[in-house]
Amino acid sequence: MNRVEIISGEYRFVARLLTEQAPKTCEVFEKMLPLKSKFIHVRWSGEGVWIPYGDERTGLDYENHTSHPAAGEMLLYPGGISEMEIILSYGRCLFGCQYGQLAGNHFLTIEEGLDRLYEYGRKVLYDGAQDIEIRMLEE
Repeated sequence: MNRVEIISGEYRFVARLLTEQAPKTCEVFEKMLPLKSKFIHVRWSGEGVWIPYGDERTGLDYENHTSHPAAGEMLLYPGGISEMEIILSYGRCLFGCQYGQLAGNHFLTIEEGLDRLYEYGRKVLYDGAQDIEIRMLEE
């Protein structure tokens, strides 16, 4: 089972890559690891945090895509109508941009630490961008 660790300050989450449902997206994401960036709060989508990638493109198409990620679900939007991004829902979320609703590839789901995810999302909202590191979990 492919699992990743997401660390941000005192917060730690462990998530499972959905290699059967989104194999191409998981492959692209794994090549990005270890990932060091910042989560910033979403502008249009509700209760979520995101990492913008601007005009970067991976060549991905849609797979296992949704506009309604549940808390703990991470999506990779390959770009097109809006910029490429990774979004993590921590509550009620309708993935969108200034042009309207979007759909992203659901490729990762948090399995450990979900009980602190809402608290973390609110921290990003009220305290601003938070440094993060995402890496494969050695098992």
